[in-house]
Amino acid sequence: MNEKVLKTLEYDKITARLAELAGSPLAKAHCLELKPSSDLYEIQAAQRETSDALSRLLRKGSLSFSGITDVRGILKRLEIGSILGTDELLRLCKLLEVCARVKAYSRRETEEESRDSLDDIFDALQPLTPVSSEIRRCIVSENELSDDASPVLFKLRRSMRHTNDKVHAQLTSMVNGSVRTYLQDAVITMRNGRYCIPVKAEHRGQVPGMIHDQSSTGSTLFVEPMAVVKLNNELRELELKEEREIEVILSNLSALAAAETEALSEDLTFLTQLDIIFARAQLSRSYNGSEPVFNTEGRIHIKKGRHPLLDKKSVVPIDIRLGTDFQLLIITGPNTGGKTVSLKTVGLFTLMGQAGLHIPAFDGSELAVFEEVFADIGDEQSIEQSLSTFSSHMKTIVSILEQASENSLVLFDELGAGTDPTEGAALAISILSNLHRRGARTMATTHYSELKVFALSTPGVENGCCEFDVETLRPTYRLLIGVPGKSNAFAISSKLGLSDEIIEEAKTHLSEQDESFEDLITSLENSRVTIEREREEIDRYKQEIHSLKQRLEQKQDKLENSREDILRKAREEARAILQDAKDYADTTIRNFNKFGKENISAKEMEKERERLRKKLSGVEKNLTLKAEKKPKKELSAKDLKIGDGVKVLSMNLKGTVSTLPNSKGNLYVQMGILRSQVNIKDLELLDEPDITGPGVSKSGGGSGKIKMSKSASVGMELNLLGKTVDEAIAELDKYLDDAYLAHMPSVRIVHGKGTGALRKGVHNYLRRNKHVKSFRLGEFGEGDAGVTIVEFRQ
Repeated sequence: MNEKVLKTLEYDKITARLAELAGSPLAKAHCLELKPSSDLYEIQAAQRETSDALSRLLRKGSLSFSGITDVRGILKRLEIGSILGTDELLRLCKLLEVCARVKAYSRRETEEESRDSLDDIFDALQPLTPVSSEIRRCIVSENELSDDASPVLFKLRRSMRHTNDKVHAQLTSMVNGSVRTYLQDAVITMRNGRYCIPVKAEHRGQVPGMIHDQSSTGSTLFVEPMAVVKLNNELRELELKEEREIEVILSNLSALAAAETEALSEDLTFLTQLDIIFARAQLSRSYNGSEPVFNTEGRIHIKKGRHPLLDKKSVVPIDIRLGTDFQLLIITGPNTGGKTVSLKTVGLFTLMGQAGLHIPAFDGSELAVFEEVFADIGDEQSIEQSLSTFSSHMKTIVSILEQASENSLVLFDELGAGTDPTEGAALAISILSNLHRRGARTMATTHYSELKVFALSTPGVENGCCEFDVETLRPTYRLLIGVPGKSNAFAISSKLGLSDEIIEEAKTHLSEQDESFEDLITSLENSRVTIEREREEIDRYKQEIHSLKQRLEQKQDKLENSREDILRKAREEARAILQDAKDYADTTIRNFNKFGKENISAKEMEKERERLRKKLSGVEKNLTLKAEKKPKKELSAKDLKIGDGVKVLSMNLKGTVSTLPNSKGNLYVQMGILRSQVNIKDLELLDEPDITGPGVSKSGGGSGKIKMSKSASVGMELNLLGKTVDEAIAELDKYLDDAYLAHMPSVRIVHGKGTGALRKGVHNYLRRNKHVKSFRLGEFGEGDAGVTIVEFRQ
């Protein structure tokens, strides 16, 4: 791709933004040098990497590459056997630590996450944790090694501290003792790596020792007292040993890193590559970009494209097509209408896309792969070369015509301007025709009416215009393809205050052909506006119809669901009624069989038959449709008294009033073994005296009939303690019948230990009862021999 077009279309500003988002200096340099590719496979691979990196950014957050430096020189030194310094080893350590952080970022949160185009790069990273950990353990900072870097260094530094303390103690004793009067200041100082004290020059003989320095005036001598010379010598020897040990440690660390130079070099390469890819992803996120679809047939279809260098809050998106029905697009219209921005948007999108960058446009936007992009945009007048505006443009055009082919994208701004309009228009038509015959995809802006006619009359050439609102004298920046634009010079001049007389005179200078052509364009523009309004109205109607259809479908679905719920509840109720009738029939058959064996009187059998008839009548009533109920009377607190029979509507259960309503209308109702608080509005007073509580009778009217299911009244245990054998057997017989009807799997009979007579009587009865499958004495924790566990047949 030629360098001139990169500057003309401001591609360098995009790469500068990209470099700012990279984390390492090496990646920043590569971003600035990023060039568009013309290889379709390479472009698609780069686009895929950008998309995958953007997906990871949105899912996991940002990834930092700070800490990576260019260590290629350090690796070269390792290859030739050099010993690295602490700062160089730390740079290698930081590289490996970044590598470990990036590797951790790449790990999947779930096994269901599929692999993407970046996984191979992430997998190739080698954090070399043992190497980085060893460097970090030994080196504290660029100027300091850790005491624990080696056992020898640890002992040396401990000895140095001990010796240093002895020197300080000795000197402190002297400074605060006998030689205090001979000193210039009561301080301990360092000269040439030796501890000294400042002695006045006139008292030199009073403090024996070695002179290492003197003040600028000569009044102070820095003397190393003889008492500490030996200690200072020891300290200096230890320092030399420390330096040698540090060299050994650095040599070992360098050898450790030298064994991994190839892995370190690969880590640097892969991390730089990932840094650039994630910088592309961050750039895409900054302007809400999308991955374009590429083709090699020269098709361009940009949907709602926004120039990336314009303010994204104010830029107007444009739709551009080229290379499908037409290969040459001529854009006309007034100045400041957005024609040049449209050209630059197409050119810059092409360069960005072929460099692996996303474009700020809607998903599904399509770009073509071009081997070259040419652009003649802007005024390149040169005073030094004595070139006029026309000459400078023509020089660029000549260069374009020499290189353009069917695999080129060519952009012209104000083609043919800067010279006589008639000749300029003719020259522009000739240039465009030449490029059109070559098959190059071309876009050109112009004011010449001749080019509008050329577009209307030439196959494969299309007019376009940037919309302009004459009423407000402002462009809308919308690009309209298929409609030639008007310059609107007369209308704009009139709005700006030019007198009608001058405008009318100007119109007389127009030829009849020019005037009719302008009228035709005006008519086309008016028709376009009308069609667009009608289309918007049709779209609005379509949306309303779609909304109504959705609401109707939702209502239909709701009705279907309600119907299914009603049918399901009806089936469940019918099944429950039938099951109840079946269970009752089974019980009745068993009773009649028992009557036959035990010689029960005919009177008792008739009573049982009557009870069965009533039960079946009740079942039939439940299976038939209930008559529509009259609206229930609203109850008040004075309508209720304790013991009244009521029906709880929300539960469809009958019960008795246990308490009177409070100020909020809440009261307690006993429904079988269930006692619940309900509101008076949820109650219906029953006319019948029947109740649902166990063993409760209505006052004032004899005993009430108990309407309560067996399962609600039978407990899991029968207590026979204190009863005779005959009393116990009678109660046990009734209890077992009730428990069996309630479909209990097992029950617990409490008879106690005592003499064992009651237990024996219970066991004898259980052996004869045909409903009992088995029985056993209780185990530890169940009551031992004082309890019998009975299991029923199912």
